[in-house]
Amino acid sequence: MQDDLKERADIKKLVVSFYSKVRKNEEIGSFFNNTIYNWEEHFEKLTDFWESNLFFTGSFHGNPALAHVKVDQTHKNSITEYHFGIWLNLWFQTIDELFQGEMAERLKHNARKMSTHLFLRIYQGRQSSKSN
Repeated sequence: MQDDLKERADIKKLVVSFYSKVRKNEEIGSFFNNTIYNWEEHFEKLTDFWESNLFFTGSFHGNPALAHVKVDQTHKNSITEYHFGIWLNLWFQTIDELFQGEMAERLKHNARKMSTHLFLRIYQGRQSSKSN
């Protein structure tokens, strides 16, 4: 039986394992590989994000929605719901491989909500750029 996530080190393990899959994925890897150049720094930021999300530490500072809008614009507004679905499937797969329990399930639930929110913000960003 697998353990649940209990501390920052667990989140870091999840983040690194997950993004090793993302970076290799033919359908979504380029969005990340063509945008992120310092992966170690990004792992820390993502670990801060998920640690804050899961354990309410307040360690994350940033604007994920704005970052995703910019990535979409850089990639000629080509990010779709399909890409978010791949991301979610890889996220769930990685969680299931490494952890199980209440916190693992909370991370899945929060990722579902976040992916919807981020895609809507990308869509709004496209609409805003059309009206400018």
